[in-house]
Amino acid sequence: MNQIAKNAAFAKLLDYEKRSTQFSPGAGKGSGPSEEWSGVTFGVGDCRMACNINRISEILPYPQSTPVPGAKSWITGLANVRGELLTVVDLARFLTGVRSPVTARTRLLATSLNKAPIGLLIDELFGQRHFLDSDSVPAQLPEGSALSGIVSKQYNVGSETWQELNLDQLFNSTEFLNGAAE
Repeated sequence: MNQIAKNAAFAKLLDYEKRSTQFSPGAGKGSGPSEEWSGVTFGVGDCRMACNINRISEILPYPQSTPVPGAKSWITGLANVRGELLTVVDLARFLTGVRSPVTARTRLLATSLNKAPIGLLIDELFGQRHFLDSDSVPAQLPEGSALSGIVSKQYNVGSETWQELNLDQLFNSTEFLNGAAE
């Protein structure tokens, strides 16, 4: 390859690099920009859920935890994760009163409530998925659903329906904030 061809190839690579750093997913042309977000997808009971990946600091296998005397039954206990105490909350038990079975697929979504570490116990992790805001519809929940108030949108992707868990609404609910047994 002669020097002119090498320079042209290098210039092409520089152009590709410049264009790739300016690329923004979901901001394509055509029917207008669409907001895209990445979610962690998981199962709680029979429900398939997603929450914004930016709210999850880590996904962990279910750790050993120490029960907290005087706490509600959905607070499984405290777990020591690399020297930091994490309050472990059984999300299914909080929502439905039915304890999550602990299996090889059980995971903990590490997040925080007012800078206090919280681990949400989930039945199964499905992975990461990208969602378009334009694909959302108001959540279609049965009357009296435990998800009312913490799920307002759902995404129908192919044959799957994903309920978007709003962690702010969950963490600001009076019931969640009051973990003391009565």
